[in-house]
Amino acid sequence: MNSSVKLNHSSNPQESKILAVIIDLDGTLLDTGLISSISSLNFNTIVMDSFSFWVFHVFVFVSERCGKEVLKEFLAKYGKELVKEREACKRVGATHKESSAAIVKDYDLPLTPHQYTNEILPMYRAKWPLAKPLPGANRLIKHLHKHGVPLGLASNSIKEYIEGKISHQQGWKECFSVILGSDQVKSGKPSPDIYLEVAKRLNVDVASCLVIEDSLVGVRAAKAACMNVVAVPPRSEADSSSIADIVLHSLLEFQPELWDLPPFEDWIDNALPLEPIHVKVQYRDGSVWENTEDEISVIPDQVYGVYFGWTKVDKRIMKIVVSIGLQGTAKRNIQMCIVDESTEEIADQQMELVLVGYIRGFNSEGTLAVDSEICKVDKPIASKSLDLPMFMHHFLQED
Repeated sequence: MNSSVKLNHSSNPQESKILAVIIDLDGTLLDTGLISSISSLNFNTIVMDSFSFWVFHVFVFVSERCGKEVLKEFLAKYGKELVKEREACKRVGATHKESSAAIVKDYDLPLTPHQYTNEILPMYRAKWPLAKPLPGANRLIKHLHKHGVPLGLASNSIKEYIEGKISHQQGWKECFSVILGSDQVKSGKPSPDIYLEVAKRLNVDVASCLVIEDSLVGVRAAKAACMNVVAVPPRSEADSSSIADIVLHSLLEFQPELWDLPPFEDWIDNALPLEPIHVKVQYRDGSVWENTEDEISVIPDQVYGVYFGWTKVDKRIMKIVVSIGLQGTAKRNIQMCIVDESTEEIADQQMELVLVGYIRGFNSEGTLAVDSEICKVDKPIASKSLDLPMFMHHFLQED
């Protein structure tokens, strides 16, 4: 078993044979950078008309980074500037109507909240094609589809927007036998309705369904439907860990064989090929610091573990091993080792890391307690792998 997989001992992941897999979209497969405050919303006090209902689902699943960018652009149209300090305090627990009214009031916009919603929605929608698959998402979908495992997609977004998002991901729509949005059932997550309906349409018993989720409301919905659940939560949704059957930091850690599903066969010795991940960092005094936006990490939480790839230093292309862990609520803990060369003569500078392979997760819970040992253990794997054409090919395309 992958040492970074957390198994809740009260659960038995092989109690029922898994015949179908149902996956959430935002934050699980796609990096839409979900606002985690949905988990703290009081659903019992939200009363909305049909218009506000679907707008609520659009707004509640907007990225923190994307949200600030869009709001900044929107405010500029009215000669206003984004107040970072104010927006840093997210309107947690507010309904969409309350949030819209607050923004209109805070920035003295010449609009009603309803007009504000109508104008800003297309701007958010325009960002969705830029959403990228999270590490391991394409691999998982294609693997299960290849082996004939029925796949369902269950999202709290409405169906129209689900299809809009996945239309930009090659082959995804064809891989899912059922695609369901919250507007197609009586109640969205955390109600079990959407998962029960997907299982019904797949013609699979709920006990034989495996759900993969990132949020607490999603895990609650799946458990309420009496399904097995794998959680891949960001730091903001850590509460979901307590009720899921298995908790992962990344889809790259998913082990199908734990559920009697066909195992992956794409490892090359001890290395897993990846779609390139680009990370911009500042190298200073022998340490690596992530380039953040407003002190917020731009690296998805699911980019976690030990990777290898390439960087360019003083026009020299170098092999690297990189460990990426979690540090607090905003920044990432990044360690970098140059393979086959010394870092002593590297001047302080901006770097772009191109990660093309994955080695493993960590033994520790979200920290890098064994930082000093990581590169010693993983350097030989990286060095050997980066001599293979498939890993060189990725980098040369980016150069």
